[in-house]
Amino acid sequence: MSKLDFNDPVTILTDKIIGAAIEVHKYLGPGLLESAYETCLAYELNALGLKAEQQKPLPVIYKDIFLDHGYRIDLLVEGTVIVELKTVEEITDVHKAQILSYLKFSGCKTGLLINFNVALLKNGIQRFKL
Repeated sequence: MSKLDFNDPVTILTDKIIGAAIEVHKYLGPGLLESAYETCLAYELNALGLKAEQQKPLPVIYKDIFLDHGYRIDLLVEGTVIVELKTVEEITDVHKAQILSYLKFSGCKTGLLINFNVALLKNGIQRFKL
């Protein structure tokens, strides 16, 4: 994994997203449904002046088949960062593969996988870059 460039606009954006997620987690704590965290995180991001699209449809093209809604991205922030939210005991390889697929099909280069079902949110955050 490459080092983060803290002057990079995408790194600055992901830091804002992480800060907003930490705010939501501090207020709500673990144990709720994913949809609750998604709505509250979208609220926090919008309050920061960021465009956060919830349940953004992502088409999938397979050979000559076009699936309009092959996937739904939990949050697409500023059209550049995919945020996939989880409320699970443990992040698995399937969860990681899911966000990597979203990045591949969307053309986005950066994603965050955030598991809110942890005592300390920093332990539930993973960054992905293509």
